Amino acid sequence: MASYPINKGIGKTVEFKGLKSQYLFIFAGGLLGIFVLFVILYLAGVNQLFCITLGVILASILVWQTFALNEKYGEYGLMKLNANRNHPKYILNRKSFHRLFHLIHRTAL
Repeated sequence: MASYPINKGIGKTVEFKGLKSQYLFIFAGGLLGIFVLFVILYLAGVNQLFCITLGVILASILVWQTFALNEKYGEYGLMKLNANRNHPKYILNRKSFHRLFHLIHRTAL
């Protein structure tokens, strides 16, 4: 009888080499964008050595920044940071003081 291991990763976030959740998408999207930029520059006739150098430098910066963000903010940190930016700094109330506490009486039809 063959025995199969039970999947213990149910409900856990996706992780690859220490990168978790949204950082994986940032990393993959960034690498794809750098590759597209490389192809466009190469097809446009830019020097091949310049294209390779630019691609390596941009990819290195992307890897460094993605891992730095992952370590600084954690798994849900970027989502919390974006949610915090969407909160209003002040709650404004433009009603007069009298209208705040005045009850509206409606008559039944």
